Amino acid sequence: MGVLEGCGGKETAVGAVSCSKLPVPIRIIHHLLTLMVILGKTMGIKKPFTEVIRANIGDAQAMGQQPITFLRQVMALCTYPNLLDSPSFPEDAKKRARRILQACGGNSLGSYSASQGVNCIREDVAAYITRRDGGVPADPDNIYLTTGASDGISTILKILVSGGGKSRTGVLIPIPQYPLYSAVISELDAVQVNYYLDEENCWALNVNELRRAVREAKEHCDPKVLCIINPGNPTGQVQSRKCIEDVIHFAWEEKLFLLADEVYQDNVYSPGCRFHSFKKVLHEMGPEYSSNVELASFHSTSKGYMGECGYRGGYMEVINLHPEIKGQLVKLLSVRLCPPVSGQAAMDIVVNPPVPGEESFEQFRREKESVLGDLAKKAKLTEDLFNQVPGVRCNPLQGAMYAFPRIFLPARAVEAAQAHTMAPDMFYCMKLLEETGICVVPGSGFGQREGTYHFRMTILPPVEKLRTVLQKVKEFHIKFLEKYA
Repeated sequence: MGVLEGCGGKETAVGAVSCSKLPVPIRIIHHLLTLMVILGKTMGIKKPFTEVIRANIGDAQAMGQQPITFLRQVMALCTYPNLLDSPSFPEDAKKRARRILQACGGNSLGSYSASQGVNCIREDVAAYITRRDGGVPADPDNIYLTTGASDGISTILKILVSGGGKSRTGVLIPIPQYPLYSAVISELDAVQVNYYLDEENCWALNVNELRRAVREAKEHCDPKVLCIINPGNPTGQVQSRKCIEDVIHFAWEEKLFLLADEVYQDNVYSPGCRFHSFKKVLHEMGPEYSSNVELASFHSTSKGYMGECGYRGGYMEVINLHPEIKGQLVKLLSVRLCPPVSGQAAMDIVVNPPVPGEESFEQFRREKESVLGDLAKKAKLTEDLFNQVPGVRCNPLQGAMYAFPRIFLPARAVEAAQAHTMAPDMFYCMKLLEETGICVVPGSGFGQREGTYHFRMTILPPVEKLRTVLQKVKEFHIKFLEKYA
């Protein structure tokens, strides 16, 4: 099973409690990892390593990244307002907390909010988008606060999917992809339409490949939605402005609804690369496009420099949605009452951080630059070290927080995997886990071109630990090649 075919749930982090609907390679690694940890603790089984390194998921703080002080200060004040009288907290943090609390029912995070989210937080998100995009206006009424970006993506797809037989909605997703997409598509009984990123050209998106995918899909479904992940997960590419313009033009031609997953927008490392939001480029292409192309874009507290995965904060901005469809979206959102209000508050701090002249600005700036600077160093270190390993090739990690190296496996290794009824890269990752304690995810869990093999590994561990992990992978890979040569 390649890309969640037949799977009706969304991706769960490997190592989490529930995994019944994970793609098969991820689910098996989950079970093995859990079993190894349990057996090791309860039975004292001697392993050839001293710890399990969970390099399989982008959980920054679990990997040792320190929280941003200002964000945690405001969250502490919002959660326990008695601290607003404490001299231990800076005034700008208190100001943010009071504004959020005054907008909450009963001045408490413990109350429900409007289904679309707390009003003042949506206003702050709109102001952030306007600043980010150089003055391109954002309307708070088009902002929907969500339980992480995943919730927004799932919700908008529910609104967009319809039909049966050849009229079933087709959803274009990049391959490799983040398995949330294939899971939701399967759950909604839509049709997954794969378009392949160009590995030979640093995982670039080629519009000719989109044309091929749509042309072939029209034979068995109605392609309506195009999903873009920028910067890419698991591939780490950052799209150029020209590429985004081409994609928007293609969506306009084919009347496709664009979903722009932009949760890694702060994570751009390569010189010459820059994040361009789909919203801004769409606006700058002129009213023929900006008034007609439907777009939903997503952001989250989980990635960037924040790494606040556990708060489950996020937002989506939806533009050019028909008023009747917008009404249905609000109805759908009302069923779940509201996203977690604490997550909404965390999202507010992300979009409304300290500014020059405020008490907390310098510390905030230092912490943010430190996190992003370290990630840039780790991205380059990972790329360089992987490319020193025979039989491994890794494209530049332009953004996000993962490496997705290609591994060239000997024929005997492929045969051994088949004998175990495993995908070859799954077999490789299992052996890596068993022999080194390093947990990564096989490329078959994300999708890849036939006959190619990869794995995804996060670059989040501290620099020295990451260096050790990469060295262990190198040593394992060399032994693996020798064994199956």
